[in-house]
Formats: sequence, C-alpha cells, structure tokens
Amino acid sequence: MNLALALASAVLLILIFPGFRFTWLAPVALAPLLVACAREASWKRRWLCGWAAGFLFWCGVCPWIQFVLEVHGGMGRWGGWGGYVLFGLYKGLHMAAFATLAGLLMREWWAIPGVAALWTGIERTHGYFGFAWLDVGNAGINMPLPMRLAPITGVYGLSFVFAMLGCAMALIALRRPRRELAWLLMLAVLIALPRGTLSAPGSQRALLVQPNLDTELNWTEDVLHSTEQKLALLSRGSGAGIIIWPEVPAPFYVNDAAFREYAAGIARTTEVPFLFGAIGATPQREPLNSAVLMDGSGKVVDRYDKINLVPFGEFVPPLFGWVNRITHEAGDFVAGDRVVVFPVGEHKAGAFICYESAFPDLVREFVRTGAEVLVNLSNDGYFGHSAAREQHLEIVRMRAAENRRWILRATNDGITAAIDPRGRVVERLVPFEQTAALLPYDYERTQTPYTRYGDWFAWGCLAGGLGLVPLAIARAVLCPHRAVT
Repeated sequence: MNLALALASAVLLILIFPGFRFTWLAPVALAPLLVACAREASWKRRWLCGWAAGFLFWCGVCPWIQFVLEVHGGMGRWGGWGGYVLFGLYKGLHMAAFATLAGLLMREWWAIPGVAALWTGIERTHGYFGFAWLDVGNAGINMPLPMRLAPITGVYGLSFVFAMLGCAMALIALRRPRRELAWLLMLAVLIALPRGTLSAPGSQRALLVQPNLDTELNWTEDVLHSTEQKLALLSRGSGAGIIIWPEVPAPFYVNDAAFREYAAGIARTTEVPFLFGAIGATPQREPLNSAVLMDGSGKVVDRYDKINLVPFGEFVPPLFGWVNRITHEAGDFVAGDRVVVFPVGEHKAGAFICYESAFPDLVREFVRTGAEVLVNLSNDGYFGHSAAREQHLEIVRMRAAENRRWILRATNDGITAAIDPRGRVVERLVPFEQTAALLPYDYERTQTPYTRYGDWFAWGCLAGGLGLVPLAIARAVLCPHRAVT
C-alpha cells in the first residue's frame, strides 16, 4: 500500500506539467507520498518508496531523454533505453532522500512547514547533481495568487506553497488533530503581496529568426551556402531594434573569417545590432557554445560563453567517456566563466543559452548586472515533437516573472516567443517552420527582491528542513509511542 501511494504521487506530479497540464493537482500531488512516509516506520522502506516514486516521476516527465539518447546520441535502441533507465534511477535518489527524512518530520506538530522546507531545499540541489529541469513550483505559472511570490522567492516559493498544501492533505487523510493545520494560515500573506503592475504591450520590436534547421543535417559547402542565403533573406526587415538568431545546429564558427564577414554583412545591411548563436573557441581551441553581438557596423561588441552545459549533450562527465556525444563537435564543449551584459544602444541585454533557463540563480545574474531585457537562445530540435518544448517554455516564463523582465525567446524550430515581465506569452511563432517575425518587447530597470538576493529562501529552506531532522529523531527516541499508524 505504501509503495502504491508513493507511485500515485509520482503520477500526480507528472500530470501537473506540460503534456497533461492538470495543474490543479499541484496542491495535492505530494499527499499520497507523505501519507506513505508517515505510515512507514522503516527508513529503508521509505527510501525504496521514494526512489521508486522519483524514478517514475523523472522517467514520466522526461520521456524525451530516451529519444535524445537513441536518435541524437547515437546510442541505438538498447543504449537509449538503458541510458534512460539509468537517468531515472539516478534522479530518483533526490526523492528517496526526501521520503526518508520526511517520514521523521511527518510525526511532528510542525510537519507542514518542516516537510515543505525539506522538499523546497532538496529541489534547489538538483543542479548540483548533474541535471535540473522542472520544479514543482513551475506548475503555478498560470496561477495569479501563488505567482506573487515569484519576484520575491523565485520558483521555490511556489514549490513551498504546494508542498505545504500537499502535507496538509496528508495530515487530513491521517486524521491528525486540526490544530496541526493552523500553519496554513501563513498562506494568507499571499493576499497581502503586491500583484505587480500590468506590463505595457511592448513599445520595441525585435526581429526573431526561426531557421528550422535539421539537427542531423549533413553540412556540405553547398548546403551551408544555401542556408546562409535563406537566413540573410529572413533577417531583412524594417522597424527592428535588434535582430536575433537562435542557437542552431550549424557550423557557424566565430573564428571563421568567412562566417564572421557574412554575419557582419547582415548587421551592416540592416544597420541594427545583431545577436546570434555560434561556436566560439578558447585560446586553446576548445569549443564554446556562444552568443555574439555585433553592432550596426558589423563590429563584434562582445561574446557570452555558455556557463551551464548540458551533461551528455555538450560535455561528457569524465566517468562516462564511453557514452557518445549528442553534438557533432570534435571534443567536449568547455564552460564559460563570466556573465556578459550586451550594450544595445542606450540599453543593455542579457542572453542565456538553452538549458541555462533551468538555473534561476544564473539568469538573475544577467539582470542584477544590468540587463534591461533578456534573450534566450535555444535549439529545442533535439526534443523532437515531445512535450519538452512546452516544458522548456514554461521554465523560461518563470524566469521572466522572477526578474520582471521581457524575454525574447529565439529557437531553431520552436517555440519562438515574446514573454512579458509577468511570465505571459504575448506572441509566439508557429513551430517547425522557417520563418521570422517582429515580436514586441520593452526595457525594464527595476530589480525584484529575487534578482537582488537570489535563492535566499531556497537555501534557508534546506538549512531549516535538514536542521529539524535531528530534533525529530531525538523526539522519536524519547517518545517512540508518537509513531503514526
């Protein structure tokens, strides 16, 4: 029964994200797992229940991992499925740790804040262990009341709220005293938080180009020349304050004189700044995933090199050198080491690349150092036609709301969009088409508390959640009769 309850939570968590979008389940998704944790006395069985739930959740919310490994990673059918299973087993360890510790906290009268803090704090650690993607709080992107927390606590505040509600539902199911639900009164503070001013429609226009290039295209000289001609035509237009190309699976090398002159020609013809994704290089000729800005005269203004690389996509961890790379580069990409804010006329823009959108603390650094508008350059072509595209867009929308910034999202084959400072998609292009369009945006200068102070809330939750565990253990030793049945 406890295993079934744990797996039920995994299913509910899968259902709240794009692909299903039953977001109304977010407040109750963790309840079955927490009931199982409270009922199960053995920490080993709690670990196994949590691990099974974590495995099912990550495999269910990221089924595209198998496709990426098989098709683009060159691992074949069995290699793709094997890697996919290993991915689920590894990522499931986070929920295993949560379930093990949550079982102790569920016995206490302060279970609601303790469990919510533990869940939120563990969520914050995902990026440190190889892969970050959707947080539970992302399910609240279209919920006006919880979204008031985003500019203050980031997405983690929403995760805390959903975990509180899930814990409360579990306590009700366990028939615990009603006074233990009094912690929910804390949520009244949401009503007192500012709604945030409505964003103007966007007085500026950016020309976003969607190349729709095949990720597995065989790049001959003729194909490259034809592609460059098409993209040059798409980049023509009037009224744009900036031209933006996405991250693309094409041999566009910053150090290649012919390509650099080609890009400069586009900037000179349009006489506006030109921001594009390309492959840079270190002085040691190691490849970099880069964003380059040229001014209207075709001069390179600056270059940002991607800091957070995709494991097994842009680099292979040393212990897994036998795994094929998804990209076709001769060697691993190396990470950049500085946040760059590009000058665009009298304003400033920050460009983060693809998977970096899953790292709230990195994105806010662009804004903290002066970016008045954000740009997300991405190539989601490796996702195929899976729900990962909508998942990625949902993540980017949260970054806009956290920092109260417009985000111009330029992608290779979709979803290309303009997102306003409240995280709403204002306009989007049809995916899987080679096209370009003028999309609205504006410049913002105010900084949110989250922009200024970062993940103070999430780290505080981790410290608080873990700090309560020894207290719960001590109380369990002194009063063993308090175990929940």
